[in-house]
Amino acid sequence: MASDSPNVPVPAAKSGMEGVSSARANERARVCVIVPAYGVAHLLGEALTSLQRQTFTAWECIVIDDGAPDDVAGAVAPFLADPRIRFLATANHGVSAARNSAIAAATAPLIALLDGDDLFRPGYLAAVVPILETEPDVRLVTCNAMIFGAVTRLRTCVDRAQPTSGTFANVLDRSFNVYIGTTFRRTDFDRIGSFDTRMAQSEDFDLWVRLMMLGGTARYVDAVLGEYRVRPGSASANAGRMLLGNIRAYEKARAALPADAPEIPLLDKLLADSRAALDFEHAIDCIVDGDTRRGLAALRHARGQVAGMTWRLSFTLWQLFPALARPMLRWRRRAHSRGAAGSALYPSFLETEG
Repeated sequence: MASDSPNVPVPAAKSGMEGVSSARANERARVCVIVPAYGVAHLLGEALTSLQRQTFTAWECIVIDDGAPDDVAGAVAPFLADPRIRFLATANHGVSAARNSAIAAATAPLIALLDGDDLFRPGYLAAVVPILETEPDVRLVTCNAMIFGAVTRLRTCVDRAQPTSGTFANVLDRSFNVYIGTTFRRTDFDRIGSFDTRMAQSEDFDLWVRLMMLGGTARYVDAVLGEYRVRPGSASANAGRMLLGNIRAYEKARAALPADAPEIPLLDKLLADSRAALDFEHAIDCIVDGDTRRGLAALRHARGQVAGMTWRLSFTLWQLFPALARPMLRWRRRAHSRGAAGSALYPSFLETEG
């Protein structure tokens, strides 16, 4: 198994217990790391090795196989010699149900999320756990992460200035970015009713929104403490699906808030912007699928979603040579589906260029 991570090599899968003393193994777990592993058995060893390399050792881990087509059990087997790591297998009901099942089996008071194809850097747990243990007003702790894998270039999830503390409104409008490798309290998770199994996309964003609706703040550790792998064809590669998920999360939040809540105007704007952005993506889909005439008409109607010289020149060119729209937009779609800046991974729907 070859690793494409810039920092964590593939483990030598022997006992899975290198560096783990019996004293550490008997520590009471202060955080449970949830690792869903559907379809990523070949990468799971890297994720678990990154967990075993944490400088903070009082953790437990539950790896969940929710009916994966690959051999997750075989991939996790070398690591089960580490008593902190447990394996759970269920029928396939989607990632939200898988995470819910694993969290239900956890014993620790804090929950950290680590997807089976992602990585924690060694200081992740040491940085985030003490914040939640000492600051009761904090609902979630997140960090920066490196995006790698099927990307045009390495970049960080947070690539602009972000405050170390965020509000509900900041999380809603994504001026405060929350990385999937985030940690929160089990009691808060139970209060909001767990991951919504009805959501096929943006289920993590929906969870952050509902956690923040409890009140309090979100905390950002300004350091690269995780690594997010983009794989060809992964869920993060489809802007339209991401937008649909975001719209659903906004609709749920708006319905749950009182009519006079200060976030209502913001939610109305976010819903309008997201629906317009979805129309824009559908217009591009139309052109990429071969219906250039109808797609260009829809794209002209939705062109308020973009600005800048690149788009102005493109629209002018397509008016003169409509046949160029399809190959140009296919190239754009490929570039933006692999973790490039402004991609669906961490959407910036009003990007002015690209």
